[in-house]
Amino acid sequence: MSQTFYRKGFLAIAVATALGVSSFAQADIKIGVAGPMTGANASFGEQYMKGAQAAADAINAAGGVNGEKIALTAYDDACEPKQAVAVANKAASDKVAGVVGHFCSSSTIPASEVYDEAGIIAITPGSTNPTVTERGLNAMFRMCGRDDQQGIVAGDYIVDVLKGKKIAVINDKDTYGKGLADATAKQLTKRGVKPVLEEGLTRGEKDFSALVTKIRSVGADVVYFGGLHPEAGPLVRQMREQGLKDVKFMSDDGIVTDELVTTAGGAQYVDGVYMTFGADPRMLPDSKAVVDQFRKTGYEPEGYTLYAYASVQALAAGFNGAKSNKGEDASKWLKANPVKTVMGEKTWDAKGDLKVSDYVVYQWDKNGKYHQLEKQK
Repeated sequence: MSQTFYRKGFLAIAVATALGVSSFAQADIKIGVAGPMTGANASFGEQYMKGAQAAADAINAAGGVNGEKIALTAYDDACEPKQAVAVANKAASDKVAGVVGHFCSSSTIPASEVYDEAGIIAITPGSTNPTVTERGLNAMFRMCGRDDQQGIVAGDYIVDVLKGKKIAVINDKDTYGKGLADATAKQLTKRGVKPVLEEGLTRGEKDFSALVTKIRSVGADVVYFGGLHPEAGPLVRQMREQGLKDVKFMSDDGIVTDELVTTAGGAQYVDGVYMTFGADPRMLPDSKAVVDQFRKTGYEPEGYTLYAYASVQALAAGFNGAKSNKGEDASKWLKANPVKTVMGEKTWDAKGDLKVSDYVVYQWDKNGKYHQLEKQK
C-alpha cells in the first residue's frame, strides 16, 4: 500500500514535500505520526517527522516489523484538542498499528482515549503532563519525562543555582504549560521560596506589556514560564525592551527549537535564557551514527527529533518482541522488556512512564543556540 499523508491545504503538502517523504514506498504496517505539522508549533511536528522517517527507513532496511515494512502517515493536530480527536479517529479508521504522538499534552490526552478504544498503542515523544499516563490506559507510553519530574529540576535550579528570592511563575493556561508551572511553583514553595506572582497568559497573545508591568511591580528576580516558544519569545523580548534586563528567565522543553530565536526577534533576546529538557541525546554514544547521518544531509537533529526516532524504535521492538502487530500485545512486551534506542536503553513501568527520567538544565547563548549545562554538585 502507498505511504500517505493526512494534511490540510497546500501549506501542509509543502511541509510534507520539505520533509522528503516519498509517496511510493511500499509497506505493510502503518504507524501514524501525530502532532503540529502546521501552525505556530509546526517546528516540533517537523522534528517528529524527521526522526520518525529516519527510524522507519533504518528499521525497514533491517527487515522491518515482523517481516513487514513500516509506512508512516502524518496526522496534523495543530496542537488543537478537537483537531487531535479528529485525526485520532482518522488514524483509527486508517487502521494504524501504532502512533508516535501527540506533542501538546492537551492534544495527547483526548486523542489517546480514541487510541485506547481502538486498541492502538501510542508513544508520545513530548507530552509531559502526568494525566497522560495516569488514567489506566493499556497502551499509552512516553519517551520523555513528566511535569512533576521536570518541575522539581526547575524549582531546585532556581533556588540552588540562580539564587532566586522573588520568582514570578507564568503559564500559558494550556494543560502542558499550566501543569508544568504548577509543578515548578510547588517545588519552589517546598524549598521555602513561595512565588511572588502566579499569572496566566493566553496562547496567541503578542502584547505582554501589562504582564511585564506586574513582573516589575513585584520586584521579581527570576521569571519562570510554563509554555511554548511562540509566547516565550515575545515575553522575554518585551521584558528586555522594557528594562528588565537583569531578571533571569527560565522555561521548559516547550522552547527546544531554534524557532525561539525567531519568535523573540533575535538571538540577543534569548541570550542567557534557561530551560529544562532531557539530557541531550545527541551526546550519547548510541546516537552518534544517526546524528552523523542527519548532519550529512544538512539537518541538525535538535529537540524531539531523536525522541521520535526512539519512539519508532520502541514500537518496532514491541511488535517484533511480541511477534504480533496488535497494540495490546506490544504494550505487554514493552512493559516487561528493555529496548535499545538512539537515546540509550529504555524501560517502562506499568503506567507507560519511563522508569528513569534525566531532566537537566540548558542555556541559550548570544548566537541563538542552546547548550546543556554541567550538573551542579
